Amino acid sequence: MSFLSEEKLSSESIFKGRVFEVTRDIVRLENGEETFREVIHHSGGVCVVPVTENNEVIMVKQFRYPFNQALLEVVAGKINKGENHRDCGLRELEEETGFKANEVTYLGCLYPTVAYNTEVIHMYAAKGLTKTHQNLDEGEFLDVVKMPLEEAVKMVFCNEIKDAKSQIALLRTFFLGNEPV
Repeated sequence: MSFLSEEKLSSESIFKGRVFEVTRDIVRLENGEETFREVIHHSGGVCVVPVTENNEVIMVKQFRYPFNQALLEVVAGKINKGENHRDCGLRELEEETGFKANEVTYLGCLYPTVAYNTEVIHMYAAKGLTKTHQNLDEGEFLDVVKMPLEEAVKMVFCNEIKDAKSQIALLRTFFLGNEPV
């Protein structure tokens, strides 16, 4: 076993839902001791920061049950099995906001909860927006919010946008447009 690693000895599925599966894994630590890890297995997600020609961002506000409040977030969604993350982002953009993008820039990926979750979120900035129509999923309710990108960045620093993927994607989009190449 190499330094800074753990060896999985066994894995047992303890919950399998519609969105994720949870396993309880037995692992061997570097010192030879055994312990367990509970892991949430998730197919991954994508988020998109749509930016208008006036440097405004289109975001969504929706109720998030675990926090019992409506949160302001960038467009996002779960990647379906076999779906490309870029295609997922473009699909979610149109479904949630009613906009299509002619230009997308990959901003990288993030691991939102590294201690117990396998989810990887891919981030994009989108420009060249064309209005189509919103097509929300069954049971999905949200408000579309447009604001200057600079205002959204200020909201990140004032802790008014609390969602991690939204914070990171907004900051990357802002610096992408304001840093010399």
